[in-house]
Amino acid sequence: MTITPADIAGAAARIAPHIRRTPVLDLPAGALGHDGPVSLKLEFLQHAGSFKSRGAFNSLLSGPVPPAGVTAASGGNHGAAVAYAAKVLGVPARIFVPEIANPAKIEAIRRQGAQVTIGGARYAEAQEACDAFAAQSGARLVHPFGAAATIAGQGTAALEWERQAERLDTVLVAVGGGGLVSGLASWWRGRATRVVGVEPEGSCALHAALAAGRPVDVDVNSVAADSLGARNVGDLVLDLCRDAVERVVLVTDAAITDAQRHLWREFRIAAEPGGAAALAALLSGAYRPAPGETVGVLLCGANLDAASFARIAATVPD
Repeated sequence: MTITPADIAGAAARIAPHIRRTPVLDLPAGALGHDGPVSLKLEFLQHAGSFKSRGAFNSLLSGPVPPAGVTAASGGNHGAAVAYAAKVLGVPARIFVPEIANPAKIEAIRRQGAQVTIGGARYAEAQEACDAFAAQSGARLVHPFGAAATIAGQGTAALEWERQAERLDTVLVAVGGGGLVSGLASWWRGRATRVVGVEPEGSCALHAALAAGRPVDVDVNSVAADSLGARNVGDLVLDLCRDAVERVVLVTDAAITDAQRHLWREFRIAAEPGGAAALAALLSGAYRPAPGETVGVLLCGANLDAASFARIAATVPD
């Protein structure tokens, strides 16, 4: 299956009344230790605190919603986005989250009026419970990454970013289940802008799938597991990324935490671990740009609880 730029442009028109046009922060050469310019896409300013609202709205607006409403499994951000979209569109929502979900994200889902079911040690168990509920109730399942409507919605971030930035040689994007990187790669497929995925070393389902040539299950153990913790990316994501994503680089948990500190120290941006992962690739050297290369970094989420933020902020000098 192919998701085309026309599919993404159609999604952009569909969701335009309901999402924010998130800003871009253009940094001069040398600002992040790279001798070329860097473009930060501030997608954490999207409704519900992450890019996920794009895919959620496109999914809900792409067909009729049954009386039972919608349901989704989520480490937190997708659930908050589906809950928000459901509230705006006036449909019921039930969200399944694993036990590792950040309490701030669970509260964000509840704040949007959705029912929340907590269960299962990891995301995969929450997805199984969600699938069973959808089959029993007739609710529409809104998949966080393995569905064309979700991916086309996430791809609208690339369309928007391209209109905001003069030039993007390479974009770095965090990968959990792969919906975001698939959307960006589908927009830029066959064009000059390269897409590089970034995964934690302890949660690298896309990296493993590309190496194996098929989707494979991976163990998940990372500070970013609540947002980048998919165990398997599935066939659709792999098919879309196989030729359109230049490569996937891996970052340590320590590099992710360092990137969180850097964002707070330099920009007063309180990013969650998954939201800082793409920047971690640039700061740590996991991705080394060519001299003068224009690098885009998508900061994808900022649903961080107060205690976690306090631990990060406490290590940053005033």
